[in-house]
Amino acid sequence: MFSGVYTALITPFKKGKVDFDALGKLIENQYKAGVNGIVPCGTTGESPTLSHEEHEQIIEFCVKQAKGKMKILAGTGSNSTAEAIRFTQFAKKVGCDGALMVAPYYNKPTQKGLYLHFKKVADLVNIPIVLYNIMGRASVNIEPTTIAKLCKDCKNFIGVKEASGSLSQMSALKALVPNIELLSGDDALTLPVLSIGGIGVISVLSNLLPLETLSLIRAFEKGNIKEAKKIHYKFLPLVNALFMETNPIPVKTAAAMLGICSSEIRLPMCEMEESNKLKLKKVLKDFKLLK
Repeated sequence: MFSGVYTALITPFKKGKVDFDALGKLIENQYKAGVNGIVPCGTTGESPTLSHEEHEQIIEFCVKQAKGKMKILAGTGSNSTAEAIRFTQFAKKVGCDGALMVAPYYNKPTQKGLYLHFKKVADLVNIPIVLYNIMGRASVNIEPTTIAKLCKDCKNFIGVKEASGSLSQMSALKALVPNIELLSGDDALTLPVLSIGGIGVISVLSNLLPLETLSLIRAFEKGNIKEAKKIHYKFLPLVNALFMETNPIPVKTAAAMLGICSSEIRLPMCEMEESNKLKLKKVLKDFKLLK
């Protein structure tokens, strides 16, 4: 259902407000490139600093802009179960194709707590749900056995965005739930994830290079592993540059350099260090994205 490239959209800001003009152009560029879908209000979209009103406005705006031309997988996760229910219900109401739900962060629930949290949302909202496993940000890992139990008990759990960095864990999950839709949550691991049964990526890189990100997936799907490896290694320096500081600081800085939107970011995220900005600019020039 969610195979291919899904762009983890940045949220453009202008003078402290969401810049919907820039967001609309970004969405249009994604559609023209042929991405399979977009993911608003995720980590890359700075969801922790969006107000509830902004969060819902952005999701609804994306649905209207996409006009059924590409899928919308809306970020609706929270460390509050009630808040996750609210956002997921809203995503369902405005016509999203699915919800991306991150593991509750900061409060560090047990595996039982994770199960009960996700099950509560799934029981109340009949929408396809993709779990988002990113221990580095959430401080808890959704274990393969927990995901398997959720998939068994709730039919609307269909996939997982895996950003644990552990191919061993992903393999264990696929062994337990062969039909689960495994999506890479890390651009640097897209090719390895595809090789163990993954079906796509929720990408930061595709904010800047959607067509090139798609080309790797398409090469792999056609069985052209040599070409997929070539693309993987070609863009690895740029992917690494986009994560030299905490995401989404570098990708928003790069987007500003490329004229996509302002580099404005909300505290506690802050402007990229000047030394790193120079390194990023050099990489963009190396790829002939900047003169």
